[in-house]
Amino acid sequence: MRELFEGALKFQEDDFMKYKELYESLQAYQAPHTLFITCVDSRVVPNLITNTLPGDLFVVRNMGNIIPPYRENPNMMRAGYLATTASIEYALNILKIKNIIICGHSNCGACSAIYEPSEQLENAPYVKKWIELLDPVKKKVAALKPSSKSRQIWLTEQINIEHQLENLMTYPFVEESFDRGELHIYGWYYIIETGEILNYNMITREFKPINKEKKQ
Repeated sequence: MRELFEGALKFQEDDFMKYKELYESLQAYQAPHTLFITCVDSRVVPNLITNTLPGDLFVVRNMGNIIPPYRENPNMMRAGYLATTASIEYALNILKIKNIIICGHSNCGACSAIYEPSEQLENAPYVKKWIELLDPVKKKVAALKPSSKSRQIWLTEQINIEHQLENLMTYPFVEESFDRGELHIYGWYYIIETGEILNYNMITREFKPINKEKKQ
């Protein structure tokens, strides 16, 4: 913990002062432009990989960057799913955010866990229940008959992003804003070991490196 306390002091003495005026401007309200939905994995740092400042991103994190399908009646949703759903609702209906990015990543533990024997998760029943939401992804990957374990995981991580985009569009307020052109939605795949980020093209259904994409 010593390095964390030292880091806190460094932030207060150095980093905070660099953006002192920005932090002061954020005292009373926030106006982020992008909802960034990603995994809880410690290797994924949203503001770092997007080169953004405090106040730019409204970040939602959970294991596997999962978006539970929408349910009209909140009482019909599993209690554990409400946090993600409520955050999406707040971002769009209260903060009026204009962009959503769903960011998956390489070497994702949640995407690997769905292929592990069930006894491996005996001591993690909540994890086991949460990743059941990835069952449709597992079925889609199986239909493609990947030739190796590494190929299987690679496909799972990317198809998971596609699937979560589909789930996102089940939210009426998301679909309506998107159809009116008021909301932009993106799927990103972050490769940890190279720093490369692939952007998903919803028309061609392909992931392409951002540095080869035309600027939006």
